[in-house]
Amino acid sequence: MPGSRMSRRAFAVAALSALAMAPGASAAPGRRDAGASAGAPGGGAQPPRVRGMWLATVANRDWPSRPGLSADEQRRDLIAHLDTAVRYGLNTVFFQVRPTADALWPSPYEPWSEYLTGVQGRDPGWDPLGTAVAEAHARGLRLHAWFNPYRVAVHTDRAKLTAGHPARRHPQWVVPYGGKLYYNPGLPEVRAFVQTAMLDAVRRYPVDGVHFDDYFYPYPVAGQSFADDAAYRAHGGRFKSKAAWRRDNIDKLVRETAAGVRRVRPGARFGVSPFGVWRNAATDRRGSATRAGVQTYDDLHADTRKWVREGWLDYIVPQLYWHIGQEAADYAKLLPWWAKVAEGSRTELYIGEALYKAGDPAQAKPWQRADELSRHLSLAAAHPQVRGHVFFGARDVRANRIGAMARVAADHYGRPARTAP
Repeated sequence: MPGSRMSRRAFAVAALSALAMAPGASAAPGRRDAGASAGAPGGGAQPPRVRGMWLATVANRDWPSRPGLSADEQRRDLIAHLDTAVRYGLNTVFFQVRPTADALWPSPYEPWSEYLTGVQGRDPGWDPLGTAVAEAHARGLRLHAWFNPYRVAVHTDRAKLTAGHPARRHPQWVVPYGGKLYYNPGLPEVRAFVQTAMLDAVRRYPVDGVHFDDYFYPYPVAGQSFADDAAYRAHGGRFKSKAAWRRDNIDKLVRETAAGVRRVRPGARFGVSPFGVWRNAATDRRGSATRAGVQTYDDLHADTRKWVREGWLDYIVPQLYWHIGQEAADYAKLLPWWAKVAEGSRTELYIGEALYKAGDPAQAKPWQRADELSRHLSLAAAHPQVRGHVFFGARDVRANRIGAMARVAADHYGRPARTAP
C-alpha cells in the first residue's frame, strides 16, 4: 500500500477480519447503512435496505454441519449462524425449511427432513423453524422461510422415502430426471398440495417472508427429457406449445402462492431468487447482453421478468453469480438490466451475490481479490432500484475467506443495520 500508514479502510478490513476469525467473537463491528453509502446524496435517511444471507440445509450445505447431531448441538450451531449475520451487519436471513419435499418444522403434510437426524421422518426433538424465527427476531433479524416447491429427492429411489411420504402415496405425481425426483408442476393437484404444505409453515410461524429459489422446472440435463407428456395431453390443450404450457404452470404457482401468503399472513413478503439471466439478447431483444448457456424463460420455464413487471412479487433476488467483466455474463451488464426491469414496478430488487466464490482457487482471477464483492455493491449504489444484496451462503459468511465479507462490511455497512422491509 502507498506510504507507511495504513488507510482507514484497510485498518477496518483488518479489524473485521480479526473479529470474524476470533473464537467466540460476538461484538458487532461498525456498519454503515447501505442507504447512506456512496450514491446516496448527502447520506440522508432512506428506507432500510436488505442485507441478507442464505442459510441452506439441502445436503447439509450450511446447516446442520452434518446429520445426526444432538438437538442442543444443532440449536447452538443455528444460533451461531444468526450471530454471524449480526456480526457482519446483516439484517435478513433466508432459511431453507423445505429442501426436498420435507420439513424443518412439525408438518402434518410432509416428513421431518433427513438432513436433521440422518433418517427422513425422524423427529429431531426440537423445532428448527420455530427456534430460528424467535432467535432471529431477538437479534433484530428478519427471517424469510425458504422453500423449494418441486424437488422431492436428490436420488431416484422412491423406496428410500419414508413410508407415508406423499411421493410414495401418489407415485403419479413424481418424475425422475437427472438423477433426482421431482413433483410434476403440470398437475393441478401437485400445485395445490405443495402450496398447502408450504403455507402450513407460514400459518404457524410469524415469518417475515416466503422465499423460492431458482428451481422450478429442473435445470436441463443433456440427453434427457422431463417426462410430462401425459400431463400436457391432459391439461395443456389450449397452449400452442409445451413450453408455453410449462411457463403457465409456473406462473400459476407464483400468483397463487403470492395470494396465499397475503391471505395467511398479511404483511409477510413473497419473493424469488432466480438464475440471473432471463434471456440473452440474441434470443430476445428485451434480454440482457449475455451469452449464458441457461435462460430461465426457456430452460426453467420461469418468466421472471414478467413476474416483476406484473407486480406478482414483493421482491426478486436475481443470482448475479459472475464477476465484473465476465465474458459470457458480466455482472456490470446484468446489474443495470435488472435495474431497468424493476424500474417503475412494485417489486423491490435485491442482488444475489456469490460470496462462495471469493477466495476459491478454482474460480477466475477476479474472485481472488478481496474487494470483488465490495466493487459489486459500489456499482449497485448508482442504481436506485437496487434495494439490497443477499450473500450465498451462511458458511461462507462465517468463513470470510480472503476477508471478502469483512471488506463488504467495512466498505458498505458502517452503520448499524436497520430492520429490513
